[in-house]
Amino acid sequence: MTVRFAAGTAGLAALLIAGPTVPAQAVTYGTPTIALSASYLSGAVGATGDPVVNVTVGQSGADASALTVSASASSKASVAGTGDVTVTGAGAVRQLAVTARGRGYTNLTVKVAGLGGKSATKTLYYAASAAVQNPADARYLTGSADASAAVDVGGGYAVVADDESNVLRLYDRSRSGAPVKTWDFSSQLGVSKEVDIEGATRIGNTVYWTGSLGNNKDGEYKAPRNTVFTTTVSGSGSGTQLAYGRSYKKLRDDLVAWDQAGGNKYGFAAGTADGEAPKQIDGFNVEGLEFAPGSTTTAYLGFRAPLAPAVPGGKALLVPVTNFDQVLASGAKAVFGTGVELDLGGLAVRDIRKNAAGQYLILAGSWAADDNSDPYALYQWDGVAGHAPVKRADLPTTDPGGWEAIVEVPDLTAAGARVQLVTDSGSADLYGDGTEAKDLTHPEWKKARAAWFTLNP
Repeated sequence: MTVRFAAGTAGLAALLIAGPTVPAQAVTYGTPTIALSASYLSGAVGATGDPVVNVTVGQSGADASALTVSASASSKASVAGTGDVTVTGAGAVRQLAVTARGRGYTNLTVKVAGLGGKSATKTLYYAASAAVQNPADARYLTGSADASAAVDVGGGYAVVADDESNVLRLYDRSRSGAPVKTWDFSSQLGVSKEVDIEGATRIGNTVYWTGSLGNNKDGEYKAPRNTVFTTTVSGSGSGTQLAYGRSYKKLRDDLVAWDQAGGNKYGFAAGTADGEAPKQIDGFNVEGLEFAPGSTTTAYLGFRAPLAPAVPGGKALLVPVTNFDQVLASGAKAVFGTGVELDLGGLAVRDIRKNAAGQYLILAGSWAADDNSDPYALYQWDGVAGHAPVKRADLPTTDPGGWEAIVEVPDLTAAGARVQLVTDSGSADLYGDGTEAKDLTHPEWKKARAAWFTLNP
């Protein structure tokens, strides 16, 4: 049968043949979401490799790659403005970096622009510290300002101690930013206050840590500070793990008794008396720990104080503990050798470290409590009593924080040998508002500085 349509019915014919047209459904987009990996970020003027913030975005009904992320200054553009923020990456996670213009604080508004004209914002609170000498050689270890000792664990990583807590932190030595891992051994140590960790060294898979053994800054005896302890290392690099070992809490008492038996040559009893501050020329304060040449039993304790007149000639002091391994392994009472007195140009020991070849570096600094403007230097030594150390470098004193720790010792015979040091910046005014770094509210704004130095021939 043939179907015929009268004139004027062509549209009806097309409809019957093609079917009705269905209007396209309108896409409904949800409100975009935005999350920052950190709400607080610290940088430095002129810095290389400052930390970044991950910005995670999304929007229902839209592919994350179609979303746009930007940032603008919402307060002090002289610290960092809109043009100082860089956003890289695609997809759901972007990386936001800030280049500091000046020292201080500013707030940045981070915005995700979604489809359908919808957007969302978050505030990033940013702080920038001042420029330092040789900024390309500087890295910033955030999360704590009071770095006090460091131990290399291979793969470009180091474990760094803090003298204001009992937390040990694992950092990538080549990058600025937060620790990769943290360990707090307060419960295993049986303490609720800081041990005041000031020195560390490693033998095999055992790391030895020592507290300052001194009074607190007000001259009060605090028992946790009279602590030495061990941790066991497994793995290396970013895979490093630490396990608590053993502790000993009478080393200060042993030292005082030894000095008294020797006629109070170094004034340890007087330096530890009630009311005596530790960081004075005749105080009592340990800041260095390293084993003697070729030994896994005798360890040197390096003293920040006392210095002259308690030590004749203004020399720095090392005291050998000849059974240090057994002190920690079994709780044996410490046995001491003859004190080693070193001419460090009137400076004291702030750290001491050796390499596998038995070459020592001594980080020398003032015994004083407020010593950021005082001289610092690095001395090479062979570890033998009676042999004189040789200065290898003077260190800058105009940067915030005091030089406090040697991460590892390079081959000191190599031309252009470089060493990485870490500051204790706890008393530094990082951001120009008069607040000491240790008192900053946000951990991300607290930071110590690691810097590389080339040793003089």
